[in-house]
Amino acid sequence: MTLKELPIGKKATITTVGGEGALRQHFLDMGVIPGTEIVLIKYAPLGDPMEFMIHGYELTLRLADAEKIEIRDVRDQEPETEERTRKKPRIEHPGLGEGGRYHEKGTEHPLPDSALLTFALAGNQNCGKTTLFNQLTGSNQHVGNFPGVTVDRKDGVIKGHCNTLITDLPGIYSMSPYSGEEMVTREFVLKEHPKGIINIVDATNIERNLYLTMQLMELDIPIVLALNMMDEVRGNGGSIQINEMEAMLGISVVPVSAVKNEGTDELVNHALHVAKYQERPGRIDFCREGQRGGAVHRCLHGIMHLIEDHARQAEIPVRFAASKLAEGDAQIQDSLGLDQNEKEMLEHIICQMEKESGMDRAAAIADMRFSFIQEVCDATVIKPRESKEHARSAKLDKVLTGKYTALPVFIGIMGLVFWLTFNVIGAWLQDILDQGITWLAELAESALTAADVNEVLHSLIIDGIFNGVGSVLSFLPIIVILFFFLSMMEDSGYIARVAFVMDKLLRKMGLSGRSIVPMLVGFGCTVPGVMATRTLPSERDRKMTILLTPFMSCSAKLPIYGFFTAVFFPEHAALVMIGLYVLGILLGIVSALLLKKTMFKGEPVPFVMELPNYRMPGMKNVGHLLWDKAKDFLQRAFTVIFIATIVIWFLQTFDFGLNIVDNSHDSMLAALAGLLAPVLRPLGIGDWRISTALITGFMAKESVVATLSVLFGSTEAIAGALTPLAAASLLVFCLLYTPCVAAIASVKRELGGKWAAGVVLGQCAVAWAAAGVVRLIGFVLGLG
Repeated sequence: MTLKELPIGKKATITTVGGEGALRQHFLDMGVIPGTEIVLIKYAPLGDPMEFMIHGYELTLRLADAEKIEIRDVRDQEPETEERTRKKPRIEHPGLGEGGRYHEKGTEHPLPDSALLTFALAGNQNCGKTTLFNQLTGSNQHVGNFPGVTVDRKDGVIKGHCNTLITDLPGIYSMSPYSGEEMVTREFVLKEHPKGIINIVDATNIERNLYLTMQLMELDIPIVLALNMMDEVRGNGGSIQINEMEAMLGISVVPVSAVKNEGTDELVNHALHVAKYQERPGRIDFCREGQRGGAVHRCLHGIMHLIEDHARQAEIPVRFAASKLAEGDAQIQDSLGLDQNEKEMLEHIICQMEKESGMDRAAAIADMRFSFIQEVCDATVIKPRESKEHARSAKLDKVLTGKYTALPVFIGIMGLVFWLTFNVIGAWLQDILDQGITWLAELAESALTAADVNEVLHSLIIDGIFNGVGSVLSFLPIIVILFFFLSMMEDSGYIARVAFVMDKLLRKMGLSGRSIVPMLVGFGCTVPGVMATRTLPSERDRKMTILLTPFMSCSAKLPIYGFFTAVFFPEHAALVMIGLYVLGILLGIVSALLLKKTMFKGEPVPFVMELPNYRMPGMKNVGHLLWDKAKDFLQRAFTVIFIATIVIWFLQTFDFGLNIVDNSHDSMLAALAGLLAPVLRPLGIGDWRISTALITGFMAKESVVATLSVLFGSTEAIAGALTPLAAASLLVFCLLYTPCVAAIASVKRELGGKWAAGVVLGQCAVAWAAAGVVRLIGFVLGLG
């Protein structure tokens, strides 16, 4: 029997985990190992994926992947009893910030007082890592990128300790090379050699979180364990015996509450101490000689002896390397440079372990880790009753992920977000910013006129900088407000549910459920839509989502739709506008299917995702995120926008003799637009003035109508220059052609210049083809 066949609400025991390679390793790292109990909670509203509980936390899994997992002993789920959950006597709950007493003095090697103490902040997703980072560093942060990837890297100085530097690593579940985030974390720790690690774990879900802790300890780097959310553990009647846990793990353990900033001072003191004195973990060996006949123990120690010299030369901790080799990690094996005889000996050792333990290599190592975790938890953790947070989440999920309510509620929430962003709050802030820019421009113009400044410089400052850059700066309020709502949804845990609900639909297009949010944001503005793809774990899905986002019609195109529908299709304006949005979605789906079969062959990444409890978002975290996004837009995109604005101004102001023109018809821009006009003539829009408007639309879509009004002189002139069929072709072209320069700057920021150029050319080609089809259909129907 497979997990796919397990009835809702029933419990079973896993016997076999199928699959292969990194995918199977990811299953095992998430706790899906033979011998583990698993409970099916429900299916997504569309029937796939499924949600189940394992090791006390909730995961999602697609039916196709569940079919690879065999189970036995299907039974009813027995209720947790007070007696069953409290095996140990009640003891006084340790105070927040109690650090325990574990310090190994014999191995201390103090660093010089002048040494920079570098720390890696590591932990699972949804464990409060970002909150703790913000508490430790305050505003002393720098946002950049890890080398060679677009994963955000945050560095900061611990408050009050100028000789420190802490790096906030991506949230991961293991050190296996499954996702880009896991690779980034592993490369950082192995190559940059931080002086210490602060490992934050969710104390309400400690079994799951300690799996990463064990792998970090194997790196033999000084480490402090921060038990976060201890206030929730205490509030729900649970407890953790800190000193006993320290003794079993051999590292300092500090209970904290990052949200309330409790225990962080003690955490910093312990982190500084272990880093300064290089107090390495007192234990890195977690395999017991008697476990499964000692097979795993003998295997790991045999591998350690075999590779000891290679590991030292490669600067990889030998215990970490041995466990990864036993799992079948090809990258670590390549790094060690083993010769053929050593590779054969390694394979022989591992095969012998598989034979003696009755489990395959990867499952045996995962089982060894979870067995030790269970031993630690049995000895030190008094499990709380069902938490208030989990009970609240279960009630909310009946509506937010319910079979008949999930999709309507999601549509309603996103509709409210867009309405508040583009019609209420965002529009209000945008008006204020426009008024400020206009006032500043008028002030500058008066000053330039009074100073009798050269007319070229006058035009550059007013027409180029203030009008050009100012129009693009209007994106800023929308980006900030939209990311405010998105970060609230993300921090609360709702975004994970959206991905769960939408996964089946998007998988048919070659994407995973996580791609839904960036594309929805694209309907508001392509810039934050592209930026939102950073949350996607797969590089394949991220690139594909970015390429599809321009098909979602952004709000900046609404003035174009409104103008042309009012002039040419007044009786069917709403129908035409709805049709444009639907056409964009349909062409996006077609493009996704083509990309899936060409550039992005293969299946999207498996949908194995933890569903965290709903929590109130931390406003400090949200504030930091909004500041980062605003700063990122202004610093990175502003440079490209400024240069492009100056180029457009230059072309529109001068002729080829570099003389200032009185009429834009004589400018270089008009001449270049004249070269473009023959390309657009088959679409019925070959007028140079339309070409000019489309070029200026590259700066900001809102400028298309304004440019047409200036060049044609009146609405009547525009109506006389175009037929309704030509207007329909122009609408389709505007729907699909290249996004604005701000969006292209964002694509360049995420994927590089070649991909950004590809988006510009690709969208223009699709727009030309689609507009041509519309015109052809019009001729066939006799509408030309």
